[in-house]
Amino acid sequence: MKVSSFKRGIHIPERKETTTGKPAELSPVPAQVVIPVNQHFGAPNKALVAVGDAVKRGQKIADAASPGPMTVPVHASIAGVVKKIEQRLQSNNTLGPCIVIEASPEVSGDEFLPPLDPFTCSKEEALTRIREAGLVGMGGAGFPSHVKLNPPPHLKIDYIIADAAECEGYLTTDEAAISAKADVIVKGVAILQQITGVKTAIIGMEDNKAFLVPRLEKAIADGKYPGAIEVRLCRTQYPQGGEKLLIKALTGREVPSGGLPGDAGCIVQNVGSLLAIAEAFTIGRPLIKRGLTVSGGACGNPRNIVAPIGSVITDFAPEYFNIQYDKLQKIIFGGPMMGTAVPHANIPIQKNTSGILFLTAEETYADEETYCIRCGRCVRNCSARLFPVLMNNALEAGDLDEVQKIGLMDCFECGACTFNCPARIRLTQRFRVGKFRLRNHLAAKQAAAAAKQAAAAPKA
Repeated sequence: MKVSSFKRGIHIPERKETTTGKPAELSPVPAQVVIPVNQHFGAPNKALVAVGDAVKRGQKIADAASPGPMTVPVHASIAGVVKKIEQRLQSNNTLGPCIVIEASPEVSGDEFLPPLDPFTCSKEEALTRIREAGLVGMGGAGFPSHVKLNPPPHLKIDYIIADAAECEGYLTTDEAAISAKADVIVKGVAILQQITGVKTAIIGMEDNKAFLVPRLEKAIADGKYPGAIEVRLCRTQYPQGGEKLLIKALTGREVPSGGLPGDAGCIVQNVGSLLAIAEAFTIGRPLIKRGLTVSGGACGNPRNIVAPIGSVITDFAPEYFNIQYDKLQKIIFGGPMMGTAVPHANIPIQKNTSGILFLTAEETYADEETYCIRCGRCVRNCSARLFPVLMNNALEAGDLDEVQKIGLMDCFECGACTFNCPARIRLTQRFRVGKFRLRNHLAAKQAAAAAKQAAAAPKA
């Protein structure tokens, strides 16, 4: 089998050995869950329940006031009683409204959607099902899946790509999902082909997971789906799992600056999203649980789990993960490169939480930043072919127009520049903050231009 790759990749410590090959275990049902009201990229939701309400598992508990194209509802992940609706710290280190549900023996049952055949229903019915099931991209920003699967008519989509690269260190949740449910994941791919009308699909994974290829190929053969589905391996390197880089490696196409995968004729979905999409049709279950890896040197019992959305792992029995707090240096939600460091573990699992890492001092670094020595390593190792050193200079100078020209918004925050910087400059974090500053700057310029135009308009 041919092994594809893009040209600019780095090799990071994989550290997957503690969980690779381990099946995803169903976690204990927590006594309570803390469910963030907003878990998607789009317009904000509002709570549909009140304190004291009894809710069933799968019941819709939050949605937008006026459901639009960029809105996705949230569902109860356990049956119980709403105890609080309050601001809580979330995995992106911001406060947001959360619905706290306490499990109750007096409340039971599920409120799932009725099963729906994705191969006979209309495209509109299928997209409605995906939205009503609360499905978003589970590998990153939480982009609504029903929007991704309904691209504008002017875009010609040629490929469905299943992202099974899982290039981040420690994380093996996608590997565990493929091992256990290759047939369901392949069905998810076929459903996407049916909805979009795309005949060709590729399941792309790094060659360190080549042992999973026979499982996927058997599932493809057994499924006898009308579209063509193939498995392709990519060289194990970081950040191979970034959708723009995976597209380049698998198809040779390049997403243009400021563009999306659709501009390169591709739709990319994470393995977890494909699994959830298939189950939303076959058993009508909304997105109320997800697989994730809990690992790191300070985790005495690393494992892959499937947990209800809103679970807080500090609520589980101490021996379940056996967190060794005397060794703990840093907690990260996500992977070590693109994840977010959080101040404590009392933070709920969300739809896009792929892992929670408990790292020791040896697994991270807390060195002081020094001065840039103009070595160029950040440029040589930037997989987006940007100039991190120039972007950092422009941000330090407060020149937001210049940093926009250099290409800040094309940075996908993979962390390769920070990883390779001998001066230990936190470039990725600066770029995250810089994007926020740039968006505000552009909005202010737009508002000023509109005000100027209104002032210059002739009076009635």
